[in-house]
Amino acid sequence: MRYLPRPTITARDALDLCIASIRDEDFNRRLVLAIPTIEAAEASYILHGEQATLYMIAQSDGVAGYVSTADMERVYKRTFVRSAKTRNIYDTIKKKPENDVCPLCGQRTVSTLDHYLPQSAHPALVVTSVNLVPACSECNKTKLALQAAVAEDQTLHPYFDDLGNERWLYAQVREGEPAALTFEASPPGTWTETLRQRVLTHFKTFGLGPLYASHSAVELNNLRYGLRQMAMRNSPLEIRDHLMRSADSCAAAYPNSWQRATYEALAKSEWFCSGGFG
Repeated sequence: MRYLPRPTITARDALDLCIASIRDEDFNRRLVLAIPTIEAAEASYILHGEQATLYMIAQSDGVAGYVSTADMERVYKRTFVRSAKTRNIYDTIKKKPENDVCPLCGQRTVSTLDHYLPQSAHPALVVTSVNLVPACSECNKTKLALQAAVAEDQTLHPYFDDLGNERWLYAQVREGEPAALTFEASPPGTWTETLRQRVLTHFKTFGLGPLYASHSAVELNNLRYGLRQMAMRNSPLEIRDHLMRSADSCAAAYPNSWQRATYEALAKSEWFCSGGFG
């Protein structure tokens, strides 16, 4: 998971722009009446996000009796996403990740915004920017409309969970023809048990092990020819040093990338450096 700075647009600002784009006067009147509840929901969300307790926010059906869940979903899908007055907000949030890399998987390209707490259960948070996370379509579909029941079952939130530079992602070489890698999440023992479990939940929920194994297999295939050529004039120790330099370079860019874990595992495998690359 990759940390992102929080969006600065407020729910009130976003909703005001949505209201300005909607021609249905009665609908607008009801949305205006719902504003205090929506602002209160945003404040509660930020507080719970900072305390890693978003799972505790109660689900609801509609907003304060003024607008239904379906009404708020309509505001998001037909206005917030499409209106010329609000589309720039959507696009700005979507463009937050560096190089458009999904912060949830750290691999695929962002294509949408995911409601961290689902629209269907939290209509008051439908246009709350801190609940809108840039995501690839696969991560968005995988998460679906799920909400954790306990703290440990919460996936990581890019706006509130900054894991810093400490290692939690590792790989192991699986000897065979062809060589392959397996990945695991192993958070530091100095972290709280809740955070450690959340990292494991995130890793499992988004299928990061199989995802990274697949991409590392492509990387290994790309490396094979170059390593064969290097082996003709270099010792296994020199090959190991070459792979470790690649790992260090990847670590400088992002310490928990699958690429860093891949090159480090390859460098530490005597079998691989001695010709296991095929």
